[in-house]
Amino acid sequence: MHSNELLKDAFTLVRELVHTAATGIDSAKLTYRPEPGANSIAWLVWHLTRIQDDHVSEIAGLEQAWVTDGWAQKFGMEPDPENDGRGHGPEQVAAIAPDDPELLIAHHNAVSDRTFRYLETVDASELDRIIDYSYDPPVSVGVRLVSVISDNIQHAGQARYLRGIVDRIL
Repeated sequence: MHSNELLKDAFTLVRELVHTAATGIDSAKLTYRPEPGANSIAWLVWHLTRIQDDHVSEIAGLEQAWVTDGWAQKFGMEPDPENDGRGHGPEQVAAIAPDDPELLIAHHNAVSDRTFRYLETVDASELDRIIDYSYDPPVSVGVRLVSVISDNIQHAGQARYLRGIVDRIL
């Protein structure tokens, strides 16, 4: 198995988890928060998708789909490439409130499709390419991709856990 195939498999797992967490639920379940400071399924899926878009776009030398493909407008937000959910407080979490899951799923699919297209070009030398010298040791493309996968799987798992809760109580 080539390394890019392994990476595609991991991003496919993220996509499957997103679909399982968000498919077929109404806005009340999408936006349910167990307590005021908690994240919702909608925010978790939006955030993990924004992280993937931000990081993979940077690696691939592309502008983010959030900006170029009109996803910000579809979510009723400004096309700020810096707005990826890091540092969001309760009000920003609550603002991610689509009427149904289709917008979240379509956004995630579009971003993951871009990720898959980029991964088609990845070889060992690309994975070794240093992209961030501010760390010791410097961060390579491979390390950053594994970081995105880890972050995405954790957030998708949180969304799946929350889906299990809302399916039982709402």
